[in-house]
This record gives sequence, C-alpha cells and structure tokens, in this order.
Amino acid sequence: MIIPKLPSFLASLGGEEYKGLIISMFTLTAMISRPFSGKLADSIGRVPVIIVGSGVCFLCSLMYPLLTGVSGFIWLRFIHGFSTGFTPTGQTAFLSDIIPANRRGEAIGLLGTAGSIGMAGGPALGGHIANLFGINFMFYCSSFLGLLSLVILFNMKETLKQKQKFHWTLLKVQRKDWFEKRVLAPCIVMVLCAFAYGASFTLLADFGYHVGIKNEGVLFTYLTLASLIVRLLGGKASDRWGRKPVLQVSSFLIVVAMIIVAIADRQLTLILGVTLYGLAQGTTSPTLLAWATDLSDEHHKGRGVASVYIFMELGIGLGAFISALIYRNDAAYFLHAFGVCSALAAVAFLFLTFYQRGKETLRPDSHEEFSDM
Repeated sequence: MIIPKLPSFLASLGGEEYKGLIISMFTLTAMISRPFSGKLADSIGRVPVIIVGSGVCFLCSLMYPLLTGVSGFIWLRFIHGFSTGFTPTGQTAFLSDIIPANRRGEAIGLLGTAGSIGMAGGPALGGHIANLFGINFMFYCSSFLGLLSLVILFNMKETLKQKQKFHWTLLKVQRKDWFEKRVLAPCIVMVLCAFAYGASFTLLADFGYHVGIKNEGVLFTYLTLASLIVRLLGGKASDRWGRKPVLQVSSFLIVVAMIIVAIADRQLTLILGVTLYGLAQGTTSPTLLAWATDLSDEHHKGRGVASVYIFMELGIGLGAFISALIYRNDAAYFLHAFGVCSALAAVAFLFLTFYQRGKETLRPDSHEEFSDM
C-alpha cells in the first residue's frame, strides 16, 4: 500500500537522492533478522515469530506521519524491515509442519497467492487513498491492516511440537544459525532472480511516470496481479514436474521480461514487460521456498527457510541500491539498470541448466530426495 508513494514522500523530506534506500534499508534489516527469526521459529514457535512481524508493521506505519527529516525516514525503514524478517519465516515453517511434502509447492503457492491479493490491490488503493485524503491517512490505513492481522494471529494454534520458553539467550546467534548449507542451490538462484524485484520496486514508479502513467501504483498492480494468477499453478507444477524444471522456465521468463522492460518506450510495452515479470516472479518464489523446505533438516526448517529469505533480501537490497545508482534520476539509464537484471537472471538459468545433484532435482514425492533427513 505505501511503497508507490514512498519515493515522493522521501522527496518531500528533502531526500530525493536516497530513493535507493527505500527498499534496500528495509531488506537489509529483514536479512539481518532472518537468523534470529529462524532460530526463534524452531524454538519458541512459529506463531510468536509471525506476531512479532505483524506488530512491527502495525507500529511503523503509525510512525511515518511523525517524520520530519531524511535520517528519521531511513531509520524507520530499517526498523520496518523486521516485519518482513519475521512474518514470512514463521508462515513458511508453519505450513511445512501441516502440509505433506508432495503438496508443499501448492501450499506455498497458495500462501503466496494470499499475499499477492494484498500486493495487487495495495499499491493502487494506497495511491488512491493518498490522492483523496492525503498520505498520512494512507499510512494509518496500512497500520490498521497490520492490527487486523494481529487479531487473526492470536487465534492461531501453534504447530511446533517441542517448544521452549523465550529466554534472552535464544537471541545469541551462532555461525550455524546464519545459513543452512543444505539449501545452497535455492539460495544462489534466489539472489540472482531477486535482484530484478528490488530494481522493479525502486524504478517502476519513475519509469511509469516517464511513459505517461500518472498513478504510481498501477504498474505494481499489473505485476502483482500476474503473480497472483500464476502462483498456485506454479506451485502445483513444481510438485508434479520437479522444482528445477519449473525454475528453469521461470528464470528464462525473467530474462525476457527484463529485456522488454529495459527497451520499453511506451505504456503498453512497459505493462507487457511488467506483467510477464509478474508471471515469472510468481512462479519462482514459491518454487524456491518449496525446494528449500524439501532440503532442510526436519528439526531446522526455520533455519532453512530463513537462509533462502536472507538471499532473497540480499538480492532485493542489491537490486534496489545498484539500480538506483545506475539510474541516477536519468531516464536514459533505465535500459542499463534493467539490462543488468536480465543478465543476472540469465546466470540463474545457466546455473539451473548445468547444476547437477541428484537428490535436489528429483520430484518432491520421490523417496530418495528425503533419504538423508
């Protein structure tokens, strides 16, 4: 809801040159918090971790209207990142507890579909609310939705069987808590493909305005609607045909989509590229998460999921920051910024094509894939 208006909000505070930090600071915190959320999800439970994320979202949205300077904005974006650092980790681990392995892709795709419904309507709705009632009212609406999510969470039943009581020592993160080595392959693909996501959410509002799209949220709506349409189908496809073949197709589509966006010089072309990217991204994300949960140790699913999310945030943060540096508020450089996105997705496609490790490329209902768990 708030992302499309954040560039203009930051500019009103005098920080137009810091647009690249809107996404990158948010994702930096999310990335840093993943080892903590993964460890806590495996110790005190999935639901408390999700509650922390929703609570941060609720409080931070209330605080945006109080900002008067660029430094406060950057710090608030940094803190706001805890919402993404905690909620998805707990959600994915929660699902892995209650869904059989041969339907894991479908379940994570359904979770992504639910998120995409909000992501599809949020940007356009947020822009409309801000235009009618002011940007502060938009922030309050966002906070109210965070509050509603908390109400739902307090009625959810915990799925972790052996829970611990919270103690401050649980926040002591060791080196092993930062990364689950079993999920290295999904992590590599994630960071390469997520770069395009960070670049898109940083530059699309300006790109849309450049080609004559006045409502900054419209392009994000096209992107998320396309992602919404395909998420459930993509998850089912990976359950049936395997994670790797589906990822090969989706990463190749990212390559093509980013090329179309890079060369767009009119509204229709840009919308076409963004929509194609939404289809590709909506397939890639749930398939990678399903692959990661396939490979994770049974007792450390939170850590495995958190590892993939760390690489997702790394890719998004780098995409946001580097694309903003390339762009430099000059429309002539859109081609270069999105060209880099296409090249990195091509590397992911080649990695998947030549990567060989038997147990990680079998269908998820294969017995051999789980033989070492």
